Amino acid sequence: MKKTIAAAGLVCTLVSGTLLPPVHTARQSADCGRLRALRLPAAVIGLPTTGGEVSAADTIGPSGSGSSATGAYCRVEAVIHPVDPAAPDITLRVALPQQWNSKSMMFGGGGYDGTVPDVTGNVPFGPTGRPRPLGRGYATYASDSGHRAAPDFEPTTSLDGSFGLNDEAVRNFAGDALKKTHDAARHIISTHYGSAPAHTYFAGGSSGGREALAVAQRWPTDFDGVIAAYPAWNAASLNLFFGYEARLLSRPGAFPGRAEQALLYRRVVRSCDGDDGLRDGVISDEAGCRFQPRTLRCPGGKDAADITGAADAADAADTATCLSDRQIHAVEALSSPLRWKYRLASGETGYPGFPFLSGADMTTPLLGMGARAPGHPMPKDSGYGVQFWDQWVRYFVTRDPGYDSLAVDPRRPGRWQRRISALSASQDVNDPDLRRFAETGGKLLLLHGTADELVSHRSTVEYFRRVQKRLGPRATGSFARLYLIPGANHVNVDAPFAASYDSLSALENWTQGGQAPARPVVTDTSPAGNARTRPLCAYPSWPRYRGHGDPASAHSFDCHSTRSRT
Repeated sequence: MKKTIAAAGLVCTLVSGTLLPPVHTARQSADCGRLRALRLPAAVIGLPTTGGEVSAADTIGPSGSGSSATGAYCRVEAVIHPVDPAAPDITLRVALPQQWNSKSMMFGGGGYDGTVPDVTGNVPFGPTGRPRPLGRGYATYASDSGHRAAPDFEPTTSLDGSFGLNDEAVRNFAGDALKKTHDAARHIISTHYGSAPAHTYFAGGSSGGREALAVAQRWPTDFDGVIAAYPAWNAASLNLFFGYEARLLSRPGAFPGRAEQALLYRRVVRSCDGDDGLRDGVISDEAGCRFQPRTLRCPGGKDAADITGAADAADAADTATCLSDRQIHAVEALSSPLRWKYRLASGETGYPGFPFLSGADMTTPLLGMGARAPGHPMPKDSGYGVQFWDQWVRYFVTRDPGYDSLAVDPRRPGRWQRRISALSASQDVNDPDLRRFAETGGKLLLLHGTADELVSHRSTVEYFRRVQKRLGPRATGSFARLYLIPGANHVNVDAPFAASYDSLSALENWTQGGQAPARPVVTDTSPAGNARTRPLCAYPSWPRYRGHGDPASAHSFDCHSTRSRT
């Protein structure tokens, strides 16, 4: 039996005697317009600001179809003013659906942020066959983290780090803007609907994944559930690794060209693809892959151009069938842990390196090694990571926009060591003590693809193991899960396995219904994947083919555990 009951602006559903959570029916465009006069008092924001205001509020009609359908909603633009008059405002956007489910979802950003994420969008690795949060009735919101990137910045706005010249802007980016945005959005939501959200969630990937872990650690009572995908939680340490990568690949003859990268990728897959019992283009047990780059050594260790006699190095790269000794050294170094002997305020001592598979991804070369060796000035078609380092050195560390980032050695930074250490204290979210978040009922889903080109999944494993060590495996399992997704990459586009998983429903069931994820399944939405499915295995297990049954079905796989080298 299903019955709808309406009273006092609420719509409740009665199913078989059970009263489901109310859905608020927001008033129409007149109410939306009234928000244009709304002030955001500094008193409602939990960190220092000088307040703010709503700058625009407009009713947006229904749009889209299927899983991307969005009902009518009130789109609110607002700003939060800084304490330092020289610092930029925080710009935020809130989407208030006319049919509200009494919940809210905050989205994290990416890279250096600088733009407001799409509040009509999906969570990272979100399902393609289910409505997005706004389409489900969530009030959604996000911000630019406290600065605006240059709209014409190349190769992408998320690489604009010029705001790093201002201390308050840096603190906002490092995490303060999360609390300020959340509190301001909560005030807008409560004003519009007449009540605060009954449940609050956060979802983000990359820098947004770092932000997801930051809200769980710094403001453990603000969010009921958090989705952290491929989180750059140890941001300063990752930056130091990017600097190490930049210096390695800038050496003469060390940079693998496009064809060498493609060769490396093919050979790694050929070597390790079948280790899970099935050759399907996906390496399920990355930690067990024992590929040796030296099997690709050119005769005498020479460069391919020297061997072919080509007049143009690019012509040689088109036909490359091997790697030089210098290229092999660079590839092996980037897949190995980096350690430094000086002290960072965050306590971090290194970064675990990347799998051979990820750095050679040819579908999104910008996120891997790039198409050109690093240099000064930094080429715009170099890898995203080395460009990220370049911005960090010029605007955050030295605060000299003309500085040569390759002149700073991450292992021996000299006079820049103190500044790097101070940045690590604000940017790294490395405190594994999530007890307060767990004690208040918070739940955490960590997701990371093992073919990620930009943030190493080994680092996420390291974070999760620290949480387990601090809280104990049993206590950690009561509120957190880590899922490594074989074949998934950083942007989930043109990946060997383009992951689609309904993490939001899983999080809702866990936080609101007490039902922990049980035998979750992830779908491959890539054109070549033909909607094949795999079990989403909780760390440290990985999916292994049973040897019989449909290889495109998750039911033909078991979650297998082996001792991980990470």
